[in-house]
Amino acid sequence: MSSHVTPLKDRVPFGQKAAFGAGHLVNNLLPGSLGIFMFFLLTAFGMDPFLAGLLGGLPRFFDAITDPIMGYISDNTKSRFGRRKPYIFFGAILSGTLFAVLWQLNPDNSQMYNFWYFLILSMVYLIGNTMFSTPLIGLGYEMTFDYNERTRLMGFSQTIGQIAWMIVPWFWVIIANPNIFETQAIGVRRLSIIVGAICMILGLMPALFCKEIDQTNLSNRDDLTIKNIAKNFKSLIHNMVLIFKNTTFVRLCAATFLVFNGFQMVASFSYFIIVFYMFRGDYGLAGTWPAWFSTVSALATAFLVIPIITKMANKWGKRNAFIASTAISMVGYTLKWYGFNPEIPWLMFMPLPLMVFGIGGLFTLMMSMTADVCDLDELNNGMPRKEGTFGAIYWWMVKLGQGLALVLGGLVLKLVGFDQNAALQTTETITRLRLADIIIPALTAGLAILVMWNYDLTEQKARDIKDELVRRRGEL
Repeated sequence: MSSHVTPLKDRVPFGQKAAFGAGHLVNNLLPGSLGIFMFFLLTAFGMDPFLAGLLGGLPRFFDAITDPIMGYISDNTKSRFGRRKPYIFFGAILSGTLFAVLWQLNPDNSQMYNFWYFLILSMVYLIGNTMFSTPLIGLGYEMTFDYNERTRLMGFSQTIGQIAWMIVPWFWVIIANPNIFETQAIGVRRLSIIVGAICMILGLMPALFCKEIDQTNLSNRDDLTIKNIAKNFKSLIHNMVLIFKNTTFVRLCAATFLVFNGFQMVASFSYFIIVFYMFRGDYGLAGTWPAWFSTVSALATAFLVIPIITKMANKWGKRNAFIASTAISMVGYTLKWYGFNPEIPWLMFMPLPLMVFGIGGLFTLMMSMTADVCDLDELNNGMPRKEGTFGAIYWWMVKLGQGLALVLGGLVLKLVGFDQNAALQTTETITRLRLADIIIPALTAGLAILVMWNYDLTEQKARDIKDELVRRRGEL
């Protein structure tokens, strides 16, 4: 059990934690809103399902390319304003503005006009969003070099970020309500402006109030010029190779891929189970129960799970906290069999506090452990520090898992016999759907525990690495 007291110089003031958390709220609110709004491409703007699928998938490939590039640029930027904050500042403005512009579609336009408008602007929007989010992640890794304070910082920011998931599920209700907006198209256009403005304001907070690492001792950074573009590209590839050779980091990526992919693969199943099992296919009776299910999940994650996991990590170590929290989530998944009860609807909330230990622990702990890995990389490979590149590759794995989960989730629905055109599903289909909703995330969580079982970057090892790096840099 750790008895370490964080030195004053390594503590992150509350104001900076709140500003960093505001950035994470934006990082959740923008993709969360985008996911909800994408549904209305079909119903509000009459987009062909195949074209709508392309609009959801093609930009992800582009995003996967831009993330590592932005991470490399941020790591090697030399500016009196810092190497993260200028990008976060302008990225926040671009992200908020372009998100609103992206959704100013008109159902009266031709389908192909709306398709190309949305596809092109999606690429531009993702450039702005990458400019914001990738340096933000890198900033979080370097705001403190203390093993325990990193977990407290990430836990606090994840708590603030969960506010997005308390709000986003209700966008379905708001946009589709004729008493609020005359049409769904009008609802999407107006709500996108509100979301964009909020994200722009909150996104500026980390750039204005967070403190970057002192650049005095950051040596060996590449010169980012047009003349050196070929050399820079080779350096980027070299850095990525070094990162993928880091087996400690690969464990974090693999565990994240398993837990998040398993969770996302069945994320929509709860909605179908609520509607077709608990309320016999009656959307009217189901009402706002699905939205409340998502909101209560976020509330439990923010105010119950994350504080507990933060304390667990600082007492027992991050690896042990991850294994414990992931095991608890497996119990929660199992309890869903009893929680989804048509006779007692509110019982669906019973397994939630245990289930959300998986996702709540995942990003709180993995982001903190990735910061430790950045120190390990500097120890083994020297300068420059690569927080931006590590963050970009980690979140690239998250996005890859999310994309794969969407494909596999649809395949599972087909295999269990789900008929999207049927008002009622067969008893066999519902039973198979409920079993898949439990077995898939529990199985991937169990595999993630096996991956992390031999994770060896302990608290003592992390502190020894920090002391050695301080000695190398000649810092006091």
